[in-house]
Amino acid sequence: MARRTKIIASVGPACNDEATMTAMIEAGVDVWRLGLAHGSLDEQVETFRRLRAVSEESGRHIGILVDLPGPKVRCKPFPEGGCDVAQDALLTLAIDGDASTADRLVVDYEGLLTDVGPGDRLSFGDGNVVLVVEDRASNALKTRVLHGGHLEGRPGLHVDSSKLRMSTPTPQDLKLADTFIDLGTDMVALSFVRSAHDMRRLGVEPHPRGPLLVAKIETNAAVENLDGIIESSSAVMVARGDLGAECDIEELPHLQKRIIEACVAHGRPAITATQMLESLLHSPVPTRAEASDIANAVFDGTSAVMLSGETAIGHDPVNAVRTMARITERADERFDYEAWWNRLLSVRRLDERAADYLRVTDGITQSASRLATELGAQAIICLSRSGFTARSMARFRPSMPLLGLTPEPRTAMQLSLSWGTRPLVFGERLTPAESALEAVHAASRTGLVRSGDMVVVVSGSSPETHATDNLRAMRVP
Repeated sequence: MARRTKIIASVGPACNDEATMTAMIEAGVDVWRLGLAHGSLDEQVETFRRLRAVSEESGRHIGILVDLPGPKVRCKPFPEGGCDVAQDALLTLAIDGDASTADRLVVDYEGLLTDVGPGDRLSFGDGNVVLVVEDRASNALKTRVLHGGHLEGRPGLHVDSSKLRMSTPTPQDLKLADTFIDLGTDMVALSFVRSAHDMRRLGVEPHPRGPLLVAKIETNAAVENLDGIIESSSAVMVARGDLGAECDIEELPHLQKRIIEACVAHGRPAITATQMLESLLHSPVPTRAEASDIANAVFDGTSAVMLSGETAIGHDPVNAVRTMARITERADERFDYEAWWNRLLSVRRLDERAADYLRVTDGITQSASRLATELGAQAIICLSRSGFTARSMARFRPSMPLLGLTPEPRTAMQLSLSWGTRPLVFGERLTPAESALEAVHAASRTGLVRSGDMVVVVSGSSPETHATDNLRAMRVP
């Protein structure tokens, strides 16, 4: 069985050349993540264009996700090679200055001196260095190191989100979103989301004309408002770095499962991120715990897994993608598809007050999944302008290949995030029956199905209904 769980690879200095990008595509990248917290705008735009060009040359539909910085507090740069911070050391945390040192850390948020006070804990990066505030002066915080470690670059500073008075999205987020939407980005991720209102404040046109909106769940407030955030988003990311710093560490695995289940229930893709193959920053082989972590995320129902520093700054980004692909493919093989289908019937959330098109689409895609299984179909083909049909179908986790056919090239790019879905662009016909036949021919040309194979085709009868209301079982001519 081919891999069904999608792989997102972050881009950075380790993979910013075309040869490495091409090799990463061959290793299994489905979506590129371009983090906008680092580098100049000109550099980010150039990288975006390079990603698009390399992806087009590959002949695959590989989406681009731009990750807005959000209200992230970061240190000013450390010297080359970074600095070691010793346990029990006394450090000054300041807001004035252009660089950080081993005993004086400078951050880029002026409100820190008023938002944080004695007794508050502050963590850097993914929590490898932790400080406690002992005193507050007029221009700096006096802190003691609880857990020492190495700091380099511009590590983020995590402060309990309930203390910060920073809003999401920031004015800089809105400017960056406008720039990359004009460039044609397929997806936009918003950091430190606390409510559905934060997602709506982006003010972008809904997909497929606009990008998919990805809400990053990394605060306790986001967990408390999870259903509303999911409903206002196109997809959700379990951002385990900051979320793990905000909650008790023993709670993190349970929150991950809860968030993924809620996404599946609402029919939204879920992305699991942070430290999935952290050891590959320096090692060629992952830890056993990392392999188990990835497989269990697949078994929980995640749509995609994301590589962060492993590909952005790791010593071998191609190996990181290849390793992730091997682990997820094996987990996909062992996935209990029948048990998943039965479980989904009890957890999916669609009440009697839902719009008719949602209820119809839910019923048709559920029936298509069961019909394809009972007929032994070789593939399920979803026809959709917006991608809604394919995403609805994907949550039922059919065991056979799932093809998302669309006349819209941008929708095909957005479907690169959808579990198990192979996007294809095809020429839509005048009637549903003619479109279904053309879709079957298009699927046949890919080699996924052959003459005589049984396929199940789902589609909508017209754009006006917004509903997936056609279900066909067909033999490939």
